[in-house]
Amino acid sequence: MVMNKSQLTNFITKYTLGGEIKSTKWTSNGDSLSTRFISGDKSVVGSVVLSKFNHLSPCELGVYNTGQLSSLLSVLGDDVELNLSQSGDKFISMEFEDTNRKTKSKYMLSDLSVIPTPPALKNLPDSFELGIKVDPYFVNTFISGKGALADAETFTILTENGETKIVIGYASIASNRVTIPVETTKSADIEPISFNANMFASILNANKDCESATLEVSSAGLSRIKFSIDNYDSEYFLVSTQAVN
Repeated sequence: MVMNKSQLTNFITKYTLGGEIKSTKWTSNGDSLSTRFISGDKSVVGSVVLSKFNHLSPCELGVYNTGQLSSLLSVLGDDVELNLSQSGDKFISMEFEDTNRKTKSKYMLSDLSVIPTPPALKNLPDSFELGIKVDPYFVNTFISGKGALADAETFTILTENGETKIVIGYASIASNRVTIPVETTKSADIEPISFNANMFASILNANKDCESATLEVSSAGLSRIKFSIDNYDSEYFLVSTQAVN
């Protein structure tokens, strides 16, 4: 069955997060394609679901080196045919053919035992006290701010007197920083809390075509953001970093 390869490349972009996530298990139920993942430093756990995707029969595929798969897809034109090869009950490769030029590429799948398994999310907070509006202005400003402060590893959420700000490069001493006032859907005064700025910038960059989302923040040290764009539903949990110096 012929498909546009952008369905897969967009799926990959939403979980690799700028190359940070390399190994995942792809799961197809015949109507959708999904994956769950965790970053190497365990600061981000997430999932991506591509609905209305019927180009794979029900299966579980071990994708150990997503960067290699992306490179193999880049060789081909826009329209490709996807087939799986298997030995017994194990899938061993994904094979793609450019339907126009007939160029072919093959990606060797890995045993599922070598793919990191993200932990089940337990002990989630009963509620997220703070909700921050994420719109195109915020997305572009945060990405630009992080680009201006390449060495800044964290961003910090500050709340005071009903006002909420996100600060890239925050520290208790004088520092280079970018401060972004934000609108909230739900407000609360919580202690300053910091998260991985590189990962959050990658999350925003992977979903920058979203018109509206909400960053939910819990004082327990967890934040969550969901995106629904076309047939893609993505969810990311960020774990707070150590206390800001």
